[in-house]
Amino acid sequence: MSITSNIQELHKELDPIGVKLIAISKTKPNEDILEAYEAGQRAFGENQVQELVAKQESLPKDIEWHLVGHLQTNKVKYIASFIHLIHSVDSLKVLEEINKHALKHDRVIDCLLQVFIADEDTKFGLDHAELIELLRSEEFGTLKNIRIRGLMGIASNTENERIVKEEFYELKMLFDGVKATYFRKDEAFDTLSMGMSSDYTLAIEQGSNMIRLGSTIFGKRVIKHYKNK
Repeated sequence: MSITSNIQELHKELDPIGVKLIAISKTKPNEDILEAYEAGQRAFGENQVQELVAKQESLPKDIEWHLVGHLQTNKVKYIASFIHLIHSVDSLKVLEEINKHALKHDRVIDCLLQVFIADEDTKFGLDHAELIELLRSEEFGTLKNIRIRGLMGIASNTENERIVKEEFYELKMLFDGVKATYFRKDEAFDTLSMGMSSDYTLAIEQGSNMIRLGSTIFGKRVIKHYKNK
């Protein structure tokens, strides 16, 4: 299957059910991204700021860039002028930094709060208590140049579908609770980003409306990594 046919098949599957596809293009060359773009894909996700900036400068300007990797505060300034959505906000400190640079560019930057749902030590994210504490904090209420669009989570990397399903189910329950409590009158709080190439069908079953696919679109990752020129 080519990148083009993968994109077309996925959109045929996802568009009718209202699930947004983010093509994860980390380590992929510009040629691959352009092939997906020519097939109609506009939303692309990267996890390294340096690589994201280099691609944004050289690829079509109507691409929606998503940052899906962990974001350090000192890197926010490089993406603040153009980023479409930051999926991986996991602290008030990061939100404050995003707000500061959004203000400099006279923008409101859309963000997802990343929730830790996996049974692993390697994933970033807020636990349930930290998420509620952040949303209740006075500081959060003062941030006018960020907009919280929803939640993001990464399930455990396991073959056990029951575990993955439960983690996604819990995140959907949390999303619904947070929406009802903190964003009841905010129509922009509408995004639940969960599901990657290995588990996106389970994620959609459990209520995801945004999925992040890399190898399903571009094929298995090749060792020859993207290099900054």
